[in-house]
Order: sequence, then structure tokens, then C-alpha cells
Amino acid sequence: MDSMQVLAHQTAIDTHARFGHRLMGLPGTWIGRSYSTAQRLLDGSMLSDLNGLSHPFSEWNYWWQAHYLDAIIDDGYAYLNEGNDKLAGEALALANALLRGIHLRNFGVLPNYFFHDMAWLALASERLVRFTHEASGKKNKHAQLAVRVLGKQLHQGKDDVLDGGLYWSRKRDFKNTPANAPAALFFARTGQKDISRELLQWLEAKLFSSEHGLYLDGLRINERGHRLEPAVYSYNQGTVLGALLELGEPADLAHAQVLIKATAQSLASESGVLAFNHGGDGNLFAGILCRYLALAATDERLEASSRDTAKTLVMATSHHLKDQEPRRLSAAVQRWMIFCAAAGLESSTGR
Repeated sequence: MDSMQVLAHQTAIDTHARFGHRLMGLPGTWIGRSYSTAQRLLDGSMLSDLNGLSHPFSEWNYWWQAHYLDAIIDDGYAYLNEGNDKLAGEALALANALLRGIHLRNFGVLPNYFFHDMAWLALASERLVRFTHEASGKKNKHAQLAVRVLGKQLHQGKDDVLDGGLYWSRKRDFKNTPANAPAALFFARTGQKDISRELLQWLEAKLFSSEHGLYLDGLRINERGHRLEPAVYSYNQGTVLGALLELGEPADLAHAQVLIKATAQSLASESGVLAFNHGGDGNLFAGILCRYLALAATDERLEASSRDTAKTLVMATSHHLKDQEPRRLSAAVQRWMIFCAAAGLESSTGR
């Protein structure tokens, strides 16, 4: 087994032990704590999860859980590739328990206030539908329900204000890359390529910086019109990259190569280590980017130089994280995702 894959599996076990537990002790459920129990008790900043029982109103990070689900699916696919059907089945069971836990913890509904949150869970749920079929040959009705319900919500988050695009939240005062890019990827993966194309075209017209070759944050809508939020976040480049690869027309692939080059030039060190945004949500940003760089690194439709650049970024970033000990769920999942991305590149079987 490849060394990075061993590390990825070990990181999965560690993440479950530090952060995972049954929701309110209910059998057949799983959920991730925002903090490891020890850290919560030490810093006193949050209600503790004593005895593995989450307080119903403890900190709730819906989209962190979606990435936790994605990482479990990564682990399951790795076991399938290794021919270990037993552990792949255990990963599938845990993924189903986590989706169930998210559903229950979100007060028994799948929709959320934030459209970008729902896009992330829709993406993970669609992957769970596919993984279920590959691991067991069966359908996954709960994951299919999540895809339908959340997909409908994403449709409802679009309108013609600012010539199109998807809102960030139900407040409908901000259209940004964090919502539109994962939604574009979701629509592409579910066969709704016209809608995916519309969102990508809107993003390129409104939020792509030709000067930097990267996507800016978003447009805030106010009574005077709108205001640009010019921040550049690494994960936004990743989700746009993923959507471009999924659509896969020559112009998409050419633009993907521009994005990879700009990412290496502006968002990584000279040795190829991606920049890290620290903090709760920011702890996930580099991990999300690595997920889609890993797909680019194995996509033979791209030029060899672009594939090599993408691989260098993933591998350098993964080696940088080897000795770190994350204290929050977001950082733990990011570390795990990056190791999974690197492991896929080592074995050339990443999905």
C-alpha cells in the first residue's frame, strides 16, 4: 500500500476518534464535533460534548459536516481500490450514518439558510449515491432524497439580478463564488450542464480577475447597486476548476490551465505549498482546492505541464501537513482530504 494512503487511512481513524460520535447517542447516527473534546474543555470556549452527547444548540457547522462526508467517501473508495470490501462497506455505513446525523441535527430537514452550504451537501450526497452503487450494487434512497431536495433549493436560489447567478444566503443580498462554483459543479455532475454553464459564464463575467487569473469573492447588492468584494480565496479556485473539468469543452480545459498556473503563482510558496487560511471555515480552504487539483493532475485532457503543476501543489502541501495535530473538525477534515488527494496521485486511481 502506498505510504500516503496509509497516512490517509490513519488520519481517518484519528478524525473519527477525536471528533466523531453518535448524535445524542442515537444508534445509526454519526456527527462531527466542532472541537475535539479535550480542546473544548481546555479553552472553555464552547459547550462541551461530554460522554459523546451533543447539546442540541452547540456550535453547528453544516458545511464542515458535508466535507466530513466527502472525506469518508474518499476513504471508502480507497478501500475499494485496495480490494478491501469489508472496510469499504464500513465506510459506506458510516457515511450513511453521518448523512442521517446531519439531517437530524439540522432539525429534521435538509435545507439550510445558506445556499453554499446546501451546494456542498448536495455534492457529497451525489457522490454517496455513486459510492453506494459501486460498493454494494444498491440504491441509496436517503442520499437520492438529499440530491433532489437540495438541488431544488439551489434552483430557487438563482434569479436575474446582476444578470444571473446564485445567492449566498436566503437574505439575497450577496452573490459570490463560494455559492456559484460548487453549485455549478453539482449541476454539471447531475446532467444539468446548461445551468452549470450559465453559472460559470456568470462567474467569469462578474468575478474573474484577468489581471490575476483568479476568481474574486463576490458582489454585495445594496440600494445603490452592488459592491465588489475583491478577496481571493483558495477554495474558490478549486470548485471553479472542478466545474470546468466536469464540463470539459476545449475552452473549459484551456481556462482550467490558466487557473492552475495562476494558483501556483499566487496562492502557493516557491516549493509548491498552498497557502492556508486559518480559523474555523478557513481551515477547509486548502483541502478543497487540493481535491480538485488532484482531479486535474490525472486528467489527460490537460497539458502535461498543467498536470505536473497540479500534482506538485498537492504533494508539497500534503508533506507540509504530516506532523500537524488539528484541534478543530475543519482542520482535521482538511488534512484528511489533502492526504487522500495525494494518495490518489501516488496510485493514479483518484476519483
